[in-house]
Amino acid sequence: MASTPSSLQMAAGNPALTAAVQRSRRLLHRRALVAAGASLVPVPGLDWAVDAALLSRLLPQINAEFGLAPEQLDRLSPHKREQVQKAVGLVGSVLIGKFITRELVLRATQTVGVRLTTQQAAKYVPLAGQAVAATLGYATLRYLGEQHLRDCVRVVQAAQLQLPDPAGAPGRAGG
Repeated sequence: MASTPSSLQMAAGNPALTAAVQRSRRLLHRRALVAAGASLVPVPGLDWAVDAALLSRLLPQINAEFGLAPEQLDRLSPHKREQVQKAVGLVGSVLIGKFITRELVLRATQTVGVRLTTQQAAKYVPLAGQAVAATLGYATLRYLGEQHLRDCVRVVQAAQLQLPDPAGAPGRAGG
């Protein structure tokens, strides 16, 4: 796993990109803590529903940090929009430049399905199981978020996209 660079390592040397990654990671950390809390509740399927709801709100915010939200892409010149679409195709992300739905999120989370199933099973082992479930809930959301961040960094770099002003990014408080 050490061979895969983090989103922060990938953004190194570009201050605007590094700042966007750091802001996105703060959002991700807060949402992952909520996911961990939901994992403590021993209701079958609740953590899946919470993870999907959290991600369907979080991913558009991350996209906006990188100028990759649909409404931001619509404002690009046709040539630049084509560059971004090619970069998205090369990266293989289904979560960049699209309106994020729960169904889209659930399709993307299938990559960590085994981990989520383990998390649900762990819930029913008293105390230690709940701690494992919470840890896995946090780790799952962080994993998916970091994967999305790396995809965003790759697309921005490949398309040589200018990042939006952080204060004006849609979906941000004060913006």
